[in-house]
Amino acid sequence: MLGRLTPQQLRIARCVAEGATNREVALRLSVSPRTVDHHLRNVFAALGIRSRVELTRVLAAAGDGRHDG
Repeated sequence: MLGRLTPQQLRIARCVAEGATNREVALRLSVSPRTVDHHLRNVFAALGIRSRVELTRVLAAAGDGRHDG
């Protein structure tokens, strides 16, 4: 399921699943908050989810709880 995501989308998804805000993710990855928002919307669409809580569950179920950033 996570194979549908680009490497940047996966990095953003992991940060969000750790509880980071879009602004915190942007600072961590040296991109703008708007870029984070754009990628996060695409992550939600690709995974068929609607919330950060669901994203956390999907990553946990996939065994992808590692930190990358």
